Amino acid sequence: MAGSSHGHTPAAWTGVIIAFIGFCVAGAFVVMAQPLGFWAGMVIIALGGVVGGIMRSMGLGQPKDVHVVPQPKTAAAVTPEPAAAKS
Repeated sequence: MAGSSHGHTPAAWTGVIIAFIGFCVAGAFVVMAQPLGFWAGMVIIALGGVVGGIMRSMGLGQPKDVHVVPQPKTAAAVTPEPAAAKS
């Protein structure tokens, strides 16, 4: 994945950090048995997705033309014939 720059954008980092903070908030309030705080954490998690999407639409995300799908190698390149099989 390092070659495809997957997630290495300001939009991705910001969205994930906000969602992680929301996860921590929700988890803390679950332990404290406070449903209102749990739902506040869930709202923060959703806010992370919204902020990441807005930042991507502003041009801070991965450009659509950069995503390269690796092509499978041909069978000849993967498994060469044994030397005795050549005619």
